[in-house]
Amino acid sequence: MNSEIDSTELIKRVRQIEIKTRGLSNHIFAGEYHSAFKGRGMAFSEVREYQYGDDVRNIDWNVTARMNKPYIKIFEEERENTVVLLVDVSGSREFGTEMRFKKNLITEMAATLAFSTIQNNDKIGVIFFSDKVEQFIPPKKGKKHVLHIIRELLMFHPTNRGTDIGEALRYMTGAIKKRCTAFLISDFLTDKDFELPLRIAGHKHDIAALRIADSRESELPDAGLMLLQDAETRRQIWVDTSSAEVRAAYAANARKRHDELDAAFRRCAVDNVEVMTGDDYVKSLLSLFKKRG
Repeated sequence: MNSEIDSTELIKRVRQIEIKTRGLSNHIFAGEYHSAFKGRGMAFSEVREYQYGDDVRNIDWNVTARMNKPYIKIFEEERENTVVLLVDVSGSREFGTEMRFKKNLITEMAATLAFSTIQNNDKIGVIFFSDKVEQFIPPKKGKKHVLHIIRELLMFHPTNRGTDIGEALRYMTGAIKKRCTAFLISDFLTDKDFELPLRIAGHKHDIAALRIADSRESELPDAGLMLLQDAETRRQIWVDTSSAEVRAAYAANARKRHDELDAAFRRCAVDNVEVMTGDDYVKSLLSLFKKRG
């Protein structure tokens, strides 16, 4: 993103994102979002006398002792949900070889989720993270708030380039007191283990992961000698992509990383979906929503 972008161009881009993603939210995702994420939290409502067939785990023992007959707690779905987007803004988001860069895909997906959130009268907040928490936008309601989020998604420049997902999860666990729905949006290209913070955050919040990927991260072209650079460390290395052994080793390492990530999500019971830069992210989001509905 050009840091010198002027206000007129920014307004134009915000408007383009708004038109596209709000339309998707209104016409495609509204019902799916509601069934997949709305009402996951339960709030205490009242007590009443125990009736045959009631779940004994809901007995209120204090009231039962006072009244000398069994009473149970009645819960109802919380009418207001809070959604938090954990957005990876590390250096690797600047990569992309097909339809779009990862950062553009992340922006559109995050904006679509944000408009889906306010469409359902929920609050939306964002945590931008690299190898530290770069910025926290506290959850609020309303279109004005969502447009502020979109502007930040378009313009935000992190101070660091690394990735520490665990740090972002720990921050959210401490900052968001009530149970929320959290979308962790990242390419998950990191050597830092985040499984424990993910498991801890998952006990408190409802977490889903959106895995951003590009086909060139799992398969090298046969293009001769290439200079490759790590987007986060800036380290460079020459690779002979004409070697079948080199290409096979590269693909095998990518599969291993993919399988390890799959296993970590299963162990933490976190629903997730992979979204490729060359794919239609609408289908991926709908797939995730239907998986949870």
